[in-house]
Amino acid sequence: MTTKNTLDLIVLDMAGTTVADDGLVEAAFTAAAERLGEDPATMIGHVRATMGESKITVFRHLFGGDEDRARRANLAFEQAYGELVDGGRIAPVPGAAETVAALREQGRTVVLTTGFARVTQDAILDALGWRDLADLTLCPADAGGRGRPYPDMVLTALLRTAAVDDVRRAAVAGDTSYDMLSGARAGAGLVAGVLTGAHAEPALKEAGATHVLASIAGLPAAIREYES
Repeated sequence: MTTKNTLDLIVLDMAGTTVADDGLVEAAFTAAAERLGEDPATMIGHVRATMGESKITVFRHLFGGDEDRARRANLAFEQAYGELVDGGRIAPVPGAAETVAALREQGRTVVLTTGFARVTQDAILDALGWRDLADLTLCPADAGGRGRPYPDMVLTALLRTAAVDDVRRAAVAGDTSYDMLSGARAGAGLVAGVLTGAHAEPALKEAGATHVLASIAGLPAAIREYES
């Protein structure tokens, strides 16, 4: 019998949380800017501050709302990131796949989310052999176009999977303040920040983290503690 404290929907970020980033986002942004004849040095500060946000949204801000330039930059970013993935510069965070498998074995539904476009998300999943790792994968386009810090992907995970009858029975984990805001705004019962990616503990807590973990491998224990 389930209780109101049972967390049966687990929504996990990818890059920086379950997938080791290793500076790939910044490298792809730099490549994209250079391909468009822009100076990446003028952009990298905003890129770092908005890690976790939908990438097209980041480019819209950087180019002052110029939709054509933003879309061309986003395409260049996706191409550059894909090339880095194809070049073997991607790996799982230690224990990530095992954590997802363990959570699913416990009867929980696991959803992987990203701020990347679907083509990049699929490239990552293919490179890691993760096509069947989770129950569902979502990108901003799957949630109507709005990525983090909006709650849309978490709520879409609930609607698509029907895994829980109350969003408070969802757990959200990520490495950025935007992940924390997304989980908190959705009303998730547990919002866990991990220290394997972009942002440090103070930023994660300020944005709404209920837990801060060394890595995603600590999530099952945090869930058991929450449920007890």
